[in-house]
Amino acid sequence: MLAVTLDTSVYVGALNSRGFSARIFAVARAGVVRIDISDAILTETIRVLREKLGWDGYRLHDAMYKLASLTNRVAPKQQLDVIQEDPSDNRVLECAAEAGSDYIVTWDNDLLRLGEYAGIRIIRAVDLLQLAAAGNRTSAE
Repeated sequence: MLAVTLDTSVYVGALNSRGFSARIFAVARAGVVRIDISDAILTETIRVLREKLGWDGYRLHDAMYKLASLTNRVAPKQQLDVIQEDPSDNRVLECAAEAGSDYIVTWDNDLLRLGEYAGIRIIRAVDLLQLAAAGNRTSAE
């Protein structure tokens, strides 16, 4: 099973559309991927949905319930300051490091430019789906 930490852009995409990001949730429900999340990532995701997309309380509550049932909650013990351009990106790195994630999945250019942190590769959602599909083919053979 692949362990991944998603950043806010992926959660927002998954909750707001049926694109690549949403397919990650389906792969997680199938048991191919474990999604790691921290309170900081959850809080940032809910803030974006409320403030930038205008979600109401009911939709936000539903999103929190969906994420709680689908993710592995971790509490990072270290605070990082690796990406100065967007400090919230550091919360993603902290979560991935604490959880022992294999990948960080993002659409965020600051994280993608980093490429890797502490041996954790930083990839796009479409790349994760390709890895998950390849892993399923290999384990089925």
